[in-house]
Amino acid sequence: MSKRDTLNVLLLGGGAREHAIAWRASRSPRLKKLWILPGNAGTAQLGTNVPGDPADVKFVVDVARREAIDLVIVGPEEPLAAGVVDALTQAGILAFGPKADGARLEADKSYAKHLMRQHAIPTAESRIFDDYENALEYISSRDEALVVKASGLAKGKGVIVCEDPAQAILAAENMLLKQEFGEAGRRIVVEERLNGREVSLMAFVDGRTIYVLDPAQDHKRLRDGDLGPNTGGMGAFCPTSTISPAIMRNIETQILVPTLDALVRDEIEYRGLLYVGLMLTPAGPKVLEFNCRFGDPEAQAILMRMKSDLLDVCEATARGRLEQANIEWDERHSVVVVLAGGDYPNKSSVGAPIDGLPDLAGRDDLFVFHGGTKLERGRVVTNGGRVLSTAALAPTREAARDAAYQLAGRIRFEGMQYRRDIAM
Repeated sequence: MSKRDTLNVLLLGGGAREHAIAWRASRSPRLKKLWILPGNAGTAQLGTNVPGDPADVKFVVDVARREAIDLVIVGPEEPLAAGVVDALTQAGILAFGPKADGARLEADKSYAKHLMRQHAIPTAESRIFDDYENALEYISSRDEALVVKASGLAKGKGVIVCEDPAQAILAAENMLLKQEFGEAGRRIVVEERLNGREVSLMAFVDGRTIYVLDPAQDHKRLRDGDLGPNTGGMGAFCPTSTISPAIMRNIETQILVPTLDALVRDEIEYRGLLYVGLMLTPAGPKVLEFNCRFGDPEAQAILMRMKSDLLDVCEATARGRLEQANIEWDERHSVVVVLAGGDYPNKSSVGAPIDGLPDLAGRDDLFVFHGGTKLERGRVVTNGGRVLSTAALAPTREAARDAAYQLAGRIRFEGMQYRRDIAM
């Protein structure tokens, strides 16, 4: 398949991250036709939505065969952990994303911790438990702030930052005994709470080559001033000046390269997007978590600034030819503000009409990415916790921030909430 070939593309997922991928892919001259499984009200304007579960591996392969798909791009983590790339590869269909063994970096935090310990990759000191009494004994012996994490996939909500051991005991009880996160919380990671500045770093990886994207910074807490519960992310901006060239060299040599080497030693050929959540501590950068796909909302901030053909990059990565890809970036700053339902992160908003959605056709500096939306009798309504993201590009971060908030101010739905301090 040459760069001149057009591609039938199937995109898996239905959130704002996938809308951003679909938006960028739709600008490729190589795109023949785009299908999104399951998609949302926003992606329906860019391609054909396919109802179904993206983690249903057999169904995905059947759709890919039926529609003569040339490239599958996997957005969320669940299909990757379920082995969708393994099945597509076996069927002879090219897919962007790691196979199930590589996706364990995100799907099993205990595995990721073990890999980091084995290969001296800097991270928080931790213990792993599947028995509540053992966890209780350990936590009771500590006298500092701790973090309790569900080891499995918990849709970005399985991390409880605790101010003291008493809160950590309650978090462990909720996960191990009350099964607050179901199967994802049957095993937990209890780790020291790191202090410093949190940043997100993403890289295209093809098994041998690493291409690091401009760093982004997201805002995890629900409310202004980084207060309230952790969420999947309430906003992001890119680039961030938090990572200096010296820190970036440290991250590459102490974290990224050793992680890829560790995967190779485990006979895992990782091809796709590797996300590293980092804390810049006084002792140097340390890994908070790995994800095996684009972060959300960081993907919106990063893809707003991408000038190169995303399909070229995804294809080169999937084929193990990342060194041939030419990736160029817009020099402007991007800011993304997430508009969530009133009960988020505890409950999704479903069926509330959305008013004020602007027509931004032809604009490259403003966009509204749909997350939890659907079409109901021809009208866009809410269908999730994080409903929409307003995104803006501008010469300065301040100008991009103002534009993103002006856009947010035009949109209305029942219970809508958003932070007012993104990118400040």
